[in-house]
Amino acid sequence: MTGPTGVGIGWRPEIAGFVADLPGLRFVEVVAESLAPARALPTGLAQLRERGVTVVPHGVRLSLGGAEPVDPARVAHLAAVAELVAAPLVSEHIAFVRAGGMEAGHLLPLPRSRAAVDAVCANVARAQAELPVPIALEPIAALFDWPEDELDEAQFLTEILDRTGALLLLDVANVYANARNRGSDPCELLDRLPLERIGYVHVAGGAEHGGFYHDTHTDPMPTAVLDLVGELCARRRPPALLLERDGDYPPAPALRAELDALAAAADFPVVT
Repeated sequence: MTGPTGVGIGWRPEIAGFVADLPGLRFVEVVAESLAPARALPTGLAQLRERGVTVVPHGVRLSLGGAEPVDPARVAHLAAVAELVAAPLVSEHIAFVRAGGMEAGHLLPLPRSRAAVDAVCANVARAQAELPVPIALEPIAALFDWPEDELDEAQFLTEILDRTGALLLLDVANVYANARNRGSDPCELLDRLPLERIGYVHVAGGAEHGGFYHDTHTDPMPTAVLDLVGELCARRRPPALLLERDGDYPPAPALRAELDALAAAADFPVVT
């Protein structure tokens, strides 16, 4: 079974009609926790599956970076969703969302320490043992770094990918946000990551607030992020690009223009 290809978009009920009208759409991503495997798929998502559109479940609640073992029930849910939509792979974040029984309600960054690498790798192994398909791991956008990191970002990510054999879900918007907030060059990270491990790529919009650039998923995709997609493709064209949008949806022509811009950046067929 092959992974996603071409240009896709995050499926949300609010834009189901828009997504259904994209004739060249090859894949969508759906938040895994929004689906109940015991129930039928939402109509719009089921219709996409019927016409051969690939559906990738994207988890947000596993807490793979937590010190505690990953919750078996949450892994089982992700596995069931993968089977429900006949997914070629699933994805989750290198982050933690709970500790000591408390839910953060947000994706939180890990210290780039060897202990954190060990915790992530152990939890990924637990998840992989129950999942019917490969998993792709996504580094998050973070407004702060933990003090006294033992590894830089490229070392941290590469060691996790090497030890787990997982794929990389590279979020270009996160790369841009982190570099802008740290005052670093995003292309330096691209040069040091194992780009051949990319399963697919996220792209999204953001905005500056309080002196920080935030990966909002509710703002238009900045030119600088689109340019970074071009930098990535110049190094190694990924198999698939996905536009993330989670609210404040613009008129259909504006969304179509963003999808067309992504297709042009990677020399992919247009979906609109």
